[in-house]
Amino acid sequence: MPKAQAVSLSYNDGARAVELARESVESYVLHGQREQPGSMRDAFYTRTGAFVRIHSTRGRGRLRGCAGSSQNSDQLGHAIVDAAIQAASSDSCGSELEEPELSNLMVSVCIVCDRLSTDNPIEDVELGTHGLIIDRDDEHGWMHPIIPVENGWNKQQFVTRASRKAGLSPLAWQDEATAVTLFEGQVFRERPDGGSVEEL
Repeated sequence: MPKAQAVSLSYNDGARAVELARESVESYVLHGQREQPGSMRDAFYTRTGAFVRIHSTRGRGRLRGCAGSSQNSDQLGHAIVDAAIQAASSDSCGSELEEPELSNLMVSVCIVCDRLSTDNPIEDVELGTHGLIIDRDDEHGWMHPIIPVENGWNKQQFVTRASRKAGLSPLAWQDEATAVTLFEGQVFRERPDGGSVEEL
């Protein structure tokens, strides 16, 4: 499997990635338009994947959208914009974001740094470091690195739930017909209290 181009974002780059995702969500929701990255930081010209997650800050912090890809033929800046728009659309969690929600959202971005195919995800996965991608036939599912940490899952639970998210049986990852890919990523997000961006 081809690797993503090597990329390591500085804190300032990560903060800009989150800002760009936020701007893209707002441009899409308010005007139905695709935000343009404009003059991008050097790291944003790298060709790699990105994931965007959007949580509501109301109540229990319900997930309002998540989208992205672990590999991208486009530049990172454009990958972030595309993921943000998809996460805000009805294609993500079933209902499109609406204008009144914009002030009560927390946006996070995961930048894909590397990918690795594995035949033994239980042994190879490092919780909090690796995201997980499950592919079989036309079924596809992914979870980014922070999800098992947020939920207190062990490795078995992480792989099992990723299989279910792909629409497969919980043990599908054990089947030779199923492709399991790990990816390392840097995760940056808006702080829940509305403060500055933090790296997880």
